[in-house]
Amino acid sequence: MRVVSLLPAATEIVAALGDLRLLVGVSHECDFPPEVRKLPRVTTTPVDVDAPSAIIDAEVSRLRSSGKPVIGVDAEQLRSLAPDLIITQDLCEVCAVSDGEVHRLAAALSPAPTVLSLRARDLVGIWSDIRSVGVALDAEDEAEELVLGLKTRLRRLRSSSQGRTQGVLCVEWLEPLYLAGHWVPELVEAAGGKDLGAVAGSHSARREWQEIRSLGADLIIIMLCGFGVDRARAELERMTNREAQDLMRTLPVWILDGNAYTSRPGPRVVDGALRIHSALAGEAAPGLQEWLPAGVC
Repeated sequence: MRVVSLLPAATEIVAALGDLRLLVGVSHECDFPPEVRKLPRVTTTPVDVDAPSAIIDAEVSRLRSSGKPVIGVDAEQLRSLAPDLIITQDLCEVCAVSDGEVHRLAAALSPAPTVLSLRARDLVGIWSDIRSVGVALDAEDEAEELVLGLKTRLRRLRSSSQGRTQGVLCVEWLEPLYLAGHWVPELVEAAGGKDLGAVAGSHSARREWQEIRSLGADLIIIMLCGFGVDRARAELERMTNREAQDLMRTLPVWILDGNAYTSRPGPRVVDGALRIHSALAGEAAPGLQEWLPAGVC
């Protein structure tokens, strides 16, 4: 079987099932495991991903309002790869090619490949997507084993996270401000906290800094979508919003590698929960660092 993955979470699921050898093409965002970086890229974006978050947001809005895709597929590359299976998603058009566009491109190929669209909005959805990929790859047993292992790790984390529940604000984007939704509140709950900005399965929500002060958070976790720790730190350091600066001088602030551990609905969300637990305990970990605003010692 020849598989093309159009989103990083799907690539990670295929790898976790032990079928990395089946991948013949991936999206421009796929970077884990490291072996996939040498595979052909079948997607592109006109957005300058190195620009500040406010500029990225404005460019995405401009493209969407003009009816242009945020992410496009190289149809010739896709045809040359001759996939039997294309894996995409229908959660967010900013994160992957639109579901309808993938079906249109697939129908134009001969023979037409199967299209599998992942639909996770919460942890149950992630487990379901892993099982769906397992069925498509004839790896049902491996998928069940993977899901069982992930659920067991979360259950053990919950049992070790007894005590005072801390209120957490999970920031998915800084300018403009978005609080993380979907599966993130469940990760926070498993880690021993309470997400004050969202409930499980909800969309990430646009908020204002002045309104979230009243939520009474004990700490803030910065988990920017698609950004690692260093990139998120740079975003924080260039931020000029006075309400945000004032709030972050009064609460502990932790930077989590959102690109690896919370943005992608795949196996590593459990690693994200473990790092959220570390933040609640005030302990740094790989992919998790404390942040102190300028002038705070």
